[in-house]
Amino acid sequence: MSIVENRKAFHDYFIEERYEAGVALEGWEVKAIRGGRATIAEAYVMVRNAEIFLFGANISPLPTVSTHFTPDPRRTRKLLLRAEEIQRLIGKVEQRGYTLVPLNLHYSSKGRIKLEVGLGRGKLKHDKRAAEREKEWNRDKQRLLRSR
Repeated sequence: MSIVENRKAFHDYFIEERYEAGVALEGWEVKAIRGGRATIAEAYVMVRNAEIFLFGANISPLPTVSTHFTPDPRRTRKLLLRAEEIQRLIGKVEQRGYTLVPLNLHYSSKGRIKLEVGLGRGKLKHDKRAAEREKEWNRDKQRLLRSR
């Protein structure tokens, strides 16, 4: 079940591979995500010291968060992947010019919160135009089929 999606990612990148990663969250963040207070539209994923981190994701705290604790809604969060997946991703990002893009935040089958990360290659302006034309044509096709 999806919590938040990053629709802009499919507009800006060709997504070639997808990985499901766990996210190292604090207790107040889990409660806030379950309350629907997360956004990943401006988030990005980077590799640092052979580890993968999520930057720029905004999880705004609930008003019931403790008074003696000051939460940071945009803190850096570590992504949890298997060692061989991390090595494969690092190799592709550093050598072949791929980018890691957060695609969606969702619940796994056990109720855990996971982040789907896509390995993408950036689209150029003409690629975006072609994708937009194709979307419009599919929409028009559906309208024509419905009107018959």
